[in-house]
Amino acid sequence: MTDLDALLAALSREPDVGGAELRAWDAADRYLLDYAAAEFPEALAGEVAVIDDTHGALALGAAALGSAAVRVHQDSIVGQRALAANAAAAGLPAPPQHPLAEVVTPATSLVLLRMPRSLDRLDAVARAVAASAGPEMVLLAGNRIKHMTPTQNEVLAQSFGRVDVTLAQGKSRIVVGREPRPGAAAKVKRALVEGIEVVAVPGVFAGAGLDIGTRALLATFESLPRFERAIDLACGTGIVAVALAQRQPDARILATDVSAVAVESTRLTAKANGVTIETRHDDGLSAEPDASADLIVLNPPFHSGAAVTTEIAHRLFADAGRVLRPGGELRVVWNSHLAYRPVLERLVGPTRQLSRTSKFTVTASRRG
Repeated sequence: MTDLDALLAALSREPDVGGAELRAWDAADRYLLDYAAAEFPEALAGEVAVIDDTHGALALGAAALGSAAVRVHQDSIVGQRALAANAAAAGLPAPPQHPLAEVVTPATSLVLLRMPRSLDRLDAVARAVAASAGPEMVLLAGNRIKHMTPTQNEVLAQSFGRVDVTLAQGKSRIVVGREPRPGAAAKVKRALVEGIEVVAVPGVFAGAGLDIGTRALLATFESLPRFERAIDLACGTGIVAVALAQRQPDARILATDVSAVAVESTRLTAKANGVTIETRHDDGLSAEPDASADLIVLNPPFHSGAAVTTEIAHRLFADAGRVLRPGGELRVVWNSHLAYRPVLERLVGPTRQLSRTSKFTVTASRRG
């Protein structure tokens, strides 16, 4: 077993969701590392930037393969914490985190990117990389083939003069970007939705629109109880947090999300609407004290990377049950087929249905 094999085998997904059937790395991660070592050994030996590594395989793998310096940008705080934990377990220093606009420097010779499925996010990353890169820098963007499309190549071609696609390996593929072409930074998008000006940083869930689940949640707000402290959990663009602040201007509102892009979108949306909202980049409510909120509203995600899972929702329900004061309410929208009501009863408290369609159910759970 090589050192890289041993490193990858020891990686953990913690604190991410997923049981024993899910690894902390996949064939796309291994392909990126092997391809970099085989085709760009000199670049790999220099300064490497790693973007949106899921659990540390790319950053720690690059270091194990001899990179002189590794710089990292991860949008997900779960990814950041997984990388730090895996580095500590391996007895290695955790590579430093940087904002997207600063992760690449003129000295960066190679960028390893876990290809995002969001074209807006890909465009923002490509533009940020090209803006800071030296002329010889190489970008390797990889993912599983089922999550890749020719349109991603077109997006990269706007920021790189040469874009090549590798042969498939392990049901994965890599797009190689060379000859970076600096241009304007990606712009945020704005839209007026339900009377709220939504500001969307590229890559945030639902963009500047309103997903139908959140629309169903907002439709029940006429029956919200009074609150002094409310939390928009998994806040996305912050439209729900702003709606809460507009409904009760004297309340203290916290918006939290695992994604830095979402947190920044919420901050900008709050500013655009002239309301005060505290924002926090957090994994659930890990930084929030027990029994500290009167109301929590939630449209839970059901993806961890490419994996479809209910475990994220269950964790968030448990967080809400811990953080709500006695008598406090969790108002949540969920896909009707998931039948979350027994879970909500167990983790939070007595639960009543507020609305239901074939697609979405909205419930209110009272903390006992």
